[in-house]
Amino acid sequence: MAADKDNTANISLIEDFRPRLRKLIEIEFVLDHLNFLDNDNKDLIRTKARKESNLKAVDLLIDTIIRIRPLPKGWFREFVDALSAGGCKHAATYVEDSPPCPALEAENDNCVRLIELLSPSLLGMKTTDVCWDCFSKGILTAEDREIILAECQNRGNMGGARELLRRIVRFPPGWFSTFLKALQVTEHNDLCKELTGESPGDNLIDEPGVLMAVNEAPGNVDPMVEEGPVEAAGKSFLPEQETLDSSVTSMHLDEPSEADSEIADLYSGTEEPMENGKPENSLDLSMSGCIAPAAESPPKAVIVLRDYQMDVARPALEGKNIIICLPTGSGKTRVAVYITKEHLDSRRKEGRPGKVVVLVNKVPLVEQHYSTEFWKFLKNKYKVERVSGDSQLKISFTDIVQKNDIVICTAQLLENYLERAHSGDDDGIKLSDLSLIVIDECHHTQKGGVYNHIMIRYLKQKHKNAKLKKEQKDTVAIPQILGLTASPGVGGAKKIEKAEEHILRICANLDAYKIMTGNLGENKKEPHKKIATAEERKEDPFGDVLKGVMNAIHIHAELNPTCDLGTQNYEQWVVQKEQNAAKEENQKVRVCAEHLRQYNEALYLGKTIRMWDAFSFLDKYFDEELKKKVAPEDEEAIIKTDTERFLFTLFKDSKVKLQELAKLPQYENNSLAKLRTKILHEFTSREKARGIIFTKTRRSAIALAQWVQENSKFEEVGVKACHVIGGGGQSVVKPMTAAEQRDVLNKFQNAEINLLIATTVAEEGLDIAACNFVIRYELVTNEIAMIQARGRGRAEDSSYTLVAGEGSGVAERESVNEYREKMMSKAIDKVKKLDQEEYEKRIKEFQIQAIMEERVRTTKKKQKGMKKESPSKVKFSCRSCNKPVCSGEDVEIIENMHRVNVTPQFKELFIQRENTSLVKRLLDYESNGFIACKDCGQRWGSMMLYRGIECPCLHVKNFLVTYDEKRKNVNKWSELGIQLPAFDYAEHARSVAESSEDEESM
Repeated sequence: MAADKDNTANISLIEDFRPRLRKLIEIEFVLDHLNFLDNDNKDLIRTKARKESNLKAVDLLIDTIIRIRPLPKGWFREFVDALSAGGCKHAATYVEDSPPCPALEAENDNCVRLIELLSPSLLGMKTTDVCWDCFSKGILTAEDREIILAECQNRGNMGGARELLRRIVRFPPGWFSTFLKALQVTEHNDLCKELTGESPGDNLIDEPGVLMAVNEAPGNVDPMVEEGPVEAAGKSFLPEQETLDSSVTSMHLDEPSEADSEIADLYSGTEEPMENGKPENSLDLSMSGCIAPAAESPPKAVIVLRDYQMDVARPALEGKNIIICLPTGSGKTRVAVYITKEHLDSRRKEGRPGKVVVLVNKVPLVEQHYSTEFWKFLKNKYKVERVSGDSQLKISFTDIVQKNDIVICTAQLLENYLERAHSGDDDGIKLSDLSLIVIDECHHTQKGGVYNHIMIRYLKQKHKNAKLKKEQKDTVAIPQILGLTASPGVGGAKKIEKAEEHILRICANLDAYKIMTGNLGENKKEPHKKIATAEERKEDPFGDVLKGVMNAIHIHAELNPTCDLGTQNYEQWVVQKEQNAAKEENQKVRVCAEHLRQYNEALYLGKTIRMWDAFSFLDKYFDEELKKKVAPEDEEAIIKTDTERFLFTLFKDSKVKLQELAKLPQYENNSLAKLRTKILHEFTSREKARGIIFTKTRRSAIALAQWVQENSKFEEVGVKACHVIGGGGQSVVKPMTAAEQRDVLNKFQNAEINLLIATTVAEEGLDIAACNFVIRYELVTNEIAMIQARGRGRAEDSSYTLVAGEGSGVAERESVNEYREKMMSKAIDKVKKLDQEEYEKRIKEFQIQAIMEERVRTTKKKQKGMKKESPSKVKFSCRSCNKPVCSGEDVEIIENMHRVNVTPQFKELFIQRENTSLVKRLLDYESNGFIACKDCGQRWGSMMLYRGIECPCLHVKNFLVTYDEKRKNVNKWSELGIQLPAFDYAEHARSVAESSEDEESM
């Protein structure tokens, strides 16, 4: 009887503290130590955690314990020990009925809430360093450490930071002060200051885990004024009777609030289930079932503009459309934040709704503008959210716009929803729903660009409004427009008149009242410019061997090139030969042309990076080609043609010679030697060097980073290099994800990396820490890119160097860009000096022209759509071996994007291989394998899993297309004038289910 009473009391205790335990128990670790539960119950609980959430798994654990009858002897002690052994000591104190005193518990809840509120800043910490220090200080277990480090590896620094913050708050009171010490040790003084409201040495921590009130802290806290914004230093928690401000109100912390919804990362890409409206791995760190002790909101950041910034902002503050043209690093985005705030403030005073959308042209810029600018400065007064096409949407974009005051998003996303509204879809957005559109990098508002599609809608409505006004009818509201750019360029103009016209067209497209430029005065930072020209190397035996191989292929295929090997002209020539040969079904020439293209790439690489990198590129290519010719187990052997055998033998015979030559440093290209000298000079002549090298291709960026990392001389002078490349999937080189890009840029910001080697992805828009040297390595594009790259050198006494090979034409093209830059400045000045009436007249002419051109394009598009032929007229054959594959009738389209063939006949024609270099996981499908021709090994596309159904997805460029008996090379599905049927998921799901039942019955 006494045992029953004890069990009843213990179960009652667990039930009473259930809200706390749900947040404090990490189910996976605790289950390992619970021996009184059988394996079936443990499996059920683990499944619940994996498929739903940790919170629901804890609920199931408690329900299971309550349900067990009879409870085994010693179960309660075992449960308490399991909590302690599983790293949940704080939960164990509650189960033992020894919770912290109410004051300490309240202070601990405050600390948890503070971590939650300031999580956007904390996610930028150097997670690996902080993790190891927290582990050494005892606020992370060994299991915690391994999971956090794995999360850093798999999802980037921010993913690891989320996991770290989620785990430290489960520890008993005292963890907060230990965490602050860990931040200090790992040199995160700014985060310490943000968490305490004082500098790390000001000792706002009195007892472990308890924050002192500000009025008890030594000294008074004065607002700290920065050069740009003014940020008031935050206070620690106020006494309980005081209330929160409008952004954080006293509430049950297990209920979603507006503050929570702003903090939670709705678009982090998690596919985990949601608890109480939040992803399980979001930063809802609060204690369920507890009233939050009152606290003051985070410090408010005040925006202070410099004189030149205020000058360019004035017309926008009066409600006019403008383009702000300021150099990179001069605070254009900060001006936009200020204009946004003033716009919303004024509309609120007038009792009118305000809605601001900030448009960017690259996914990484969404998070950057959100966390470092708009959310940082406007979070206390307005609801700010961000979303991009890469986001895993939990609610529709329309709802996001409706529920927030400011939304930062990719331009294509807004265009998609504007088109929905235009098509009559209720889940769309109209321009009249918005009051201000901010367009970042607005020089892209030109023909064919997504910015221009949006602005054409605007211009059409503006001109309709003029007509309605004349007819004395109600007009439709249109938003104010604010464009931001560092350089509008000249659009390829050779004369000042054409450059002026280009500037006016951009102004017309953005309906700008004026283009505003500022006099930066002493704030202007121009780097010193140098051109380092490398002599042509006298001997190139590596290149000679490659050219010898290429000439042997020319003879074999009876080809006569009309241009020099290793040039872009040769590349264009050989691509044309490959396409013609595919149409003519001349497999000998087609395969030879493919191989010539790879040798030409290797020649180019040998001129810009190491010979070894060029050799490795070729070696990897041939290794992959040989793998294509090896059939999977239980499949028939893939046939090699005589030409393929000749080409494989040719490389095999040359491989040893190329390998030997690639190791000889005396034959390396002189451009690389110039680059080495320049890097060493920068790092030995500066106290703290930090720089960026821009290069042309992803492959050269990766190779240059490896070259620096493997060179001991660079290590001796303190060079820590890493590459950052684009996220698009068009290149054969694996792209970087947005998270990987952010991780590298954060490390660069925190000086863990001091040399960034980048493709042009880093030239425009991305917020990169101030550099004191910029190098463009064998790279020249246009005047806009030159200005953007040069603008990365923002530090005092910075340098900008162009490293170019003699006779490459790079230095000459740079001179042309300098001329165009001067022409651009003169053209902008001429536009600014135009009489306003003349300016508006010319702008209106360009706008009417743009609207008319758009109408013509739309009409042609509709006519083309009406003329779309039956899919049966299109036949697909393998590009490599010409084997007939399927008809257009067999192809269906998923989400207006993916073309799939799920017919049983098609399944017999291909083999499936794993593609380890690329793993995609999107909302409804995942893809990590590719399909290839069973006869020749030619890739045809990818295998995607769409809502549980395997769907072979076809890439049209890998096929030869026959249309009306004419053979075609097609690179995009949009080039085919056929209407494909939509994929019938229900029908295919039923078919799959029936076939599965048939197999089971056999």
